[in-house]
Amino acid sequence: MDTAALTCWVVTDGKVGMEIQAIGLAEALGIQPVVKRIAPALPWRWLPPSPLWASLAAAGPGGDRLDPPFPDILIASGRQSAGPAIAMRKASGGRTFTVQIQDPKVDPRHFDLMIVPEHDTVRGDNVFTTFGSLNRVTRARLDDEAAKFAPQLAHLPRPLVTVSVGGSNDRYRLDEAVIDTLCDRLLALTREQGVGLAVTPSRRTGAENDRRLRERLAGAPAVVWDGTGDNPYFGYLGLADYLVVTCDSVNMVSEACATGKPVHVIMLEGGSAKFTRFHDAMRKAGYTRPFTGALEDWTYTPLDETARAAAEVTRRLALRQPAA
Repeated sequence: MDTAALTCWVVTDGKVGMEIQAIGLAEALGIQPVVKRIAPALPWRWLPPSPLWASLAAAGPGGDRLDPPFPDILIASGRQSAGPAIAMRKASGGRTFTVQIQDPKVDPRHFDLMIVPEHDTVRGDNVFTTFGSLNRVTRARLDDEAAKFAPQLAHLPRPLVTVSVGGSNDRYRLDEAVIDTLCDRLLALTREQGVGLAVTPSRRTGAENDRRLRERLAGAPAVVWDGTGDNPYFGYLGLADYLVVTCDSVNMVSEACATGKPVHVIMLEGGSAKFTRFHDAMRKAGYTRPFTGALEDWTYTPLDETARAAAEVTRRLALRQPAA
């Protein structure tokens, strides 16, 4: 089935991690989606998602409107998008194929397909599980971005270690002590193994941690992105010989594992049962190892769960087509 000719909306509340997964799935279907960012209105903002009060009005007056004509495919991601997705499926008479990414704690039967990572526990006939999160990483994107940013890192010695730094969230804590330990280990690698460092902090890293990171790596063979200009994240992933990633983001770890390069994970204080299941599974499958200061070499097949999920969407869409 040719999905490229279909119309598609991505609906999220604007959280970057949620939006990336939905856009990545649309791109894997060969579609450039229309992105709709909602700002849930009261009382829906406070209510748990439920088909009992699902409404397109829940998108809120401060967000993008969800007016007809409705798309062929709706990809919703995150808890706040679940109600509007259920409502659109009903309003379209079932014509809009609704895909819900991540478990919003609603019975999966209210969607055409729910896509969740294996470390979530929800299961069902229309639940498709992935190893890690969906993302926008493809070999073509890594190669294109690597070519674009290679001149920026040309002065650094090889091998190149790409370091992706997340930040504190409701499960993990990243503080100055962690930054200092990380920098001690990275600086030791530059001295003892002659590596170069390409570092991308994130929005969650925080100003003080970002300042400390730059202060500690000043004078080292390192480039730390300052947040200005084009984001080099995909380029640095594509150029890496080794990767070091903080554990606080399933997205970042999954994206790193799409490169096929050794992924070393920095474990932070905190965690949850869900994160523990995820990291245990990634280690056991041979994708990641803990970062203790040493770089290790190993190989694995690059993680490409987004393409696998897109194939499942295509298969289910084809089943809806009338027989020739």
